[in-house]
Amino acid sequence: MSDAPLLSVRDLVKHFPVGGGFLSRGHQVVHAVDGVSFDLAEGEVLSLVGESGCGKSTTGRLILRLLSPTSGTVRFDGEDVFALSSARMKALRREMQIIFQDPYASLNPRMRIGAILEEPLKVHHIGTADQRRQRVVDLLKQVGMGPEVLDRYPHEFSGGQRQRISIARALMLEPRLVVADEPVSSLDVSIQAQVINLVQDLKKAYGLAILFIAHDLNMVRHLSDRVAVMYLGRIVELAPVAALYREPKHPYTRALLEAVPVPDPAARRERHLLKGELPSPVDLPVGCRFQSRCPEVMDACRRVDPGLIRIGPGHEAACLLYGEAPGDGRTAQPG
Repeated sequence: MSDAPLLSVRDLVKHFPVGGGFLSRGHQVVHAVDGVSFDLAEGEVLSLVGESGCGKSTTGRLILRLLSPTSGTVRFDGEDVFALSSARMKALRREMQIIFQDPYASLNPRMRIGAILEEPLKVHHIGTADQRRQRVVDLLKQVGMGPEVLDRYPHEFSGGQRQRISIARALMLEPRLVVADEPVSSLDVSIQAQVINLVQDLKKAYGLAILFIAHDLNMVRHLSDRVAVMYLGRIVELAPVAALYREPKHPYTRALLEAVPVPDPAARRERHLLKGELPSPVDLPVGCRFQSRCPEVMDACRRVDPGLIRIGPGHEAACLLYGEAPGDGRTAQPG
């Protein structure tokens, strides 16, 4: 078995141009994703977490080539995803699938559930009509639904049921990688745990590699093997799940964990609320991007944009509290 990662992301960048009108101040860009690198092993769950707007979903779409990058590389099983022909990319999509945040928006309201689930098999010319129908029925059973739903339309289901259907569709082609883009954020809290447990069970059954995108650190704790924390287009901490929750290193990660609600109303704990303004992704500050909200900011943070620094086994953080990674971050020039 190869030790090479299934997915390898290196220096991934996506800038969206803004402005350009008569009164605009020249060419400006939104730094949506700004130098993201990580690996994902076969059968591993890596959770990508952070506040809304930090670039998590854009990263997922870039990996699947649903968006074109500004720069950087994505390799899936050794192949450069951005260099593939349309025909080869179509074939590769059998192995790379996505579960969208809003299951209703991702299901065609004019198609019955049976047709929606069978469509990927038809597109890739897999099986006979009877074989395709049996595959649909089998997967529906795995996600906790029966064949009686085949002739119904998406609007006839609850949000949790629609997300189960979306998960079944994502698994229809037996992919090796699934990008789960905040798949439970639009669901009731009572349903979220059911869907998370379903994803865990299917991961074990299929040996899936999963990039799980979320904004709630508490949600991904029992699902993940590793966690990557994003802030303003960058990964600021990457660690095995046990190490990250036991001893978070980056001040932003600590603030996110302290914000997780505790179910015991009598419990008391120290919390450090983030203060200051969130910088604009169009006009990023010189130095560390977290400096305006960081409770441990130093003078050097206003000059040096730190790269990821190795702190422990598999544990990295982009913070000058632990030194400076040579050549990784951008440093302000004097004058």
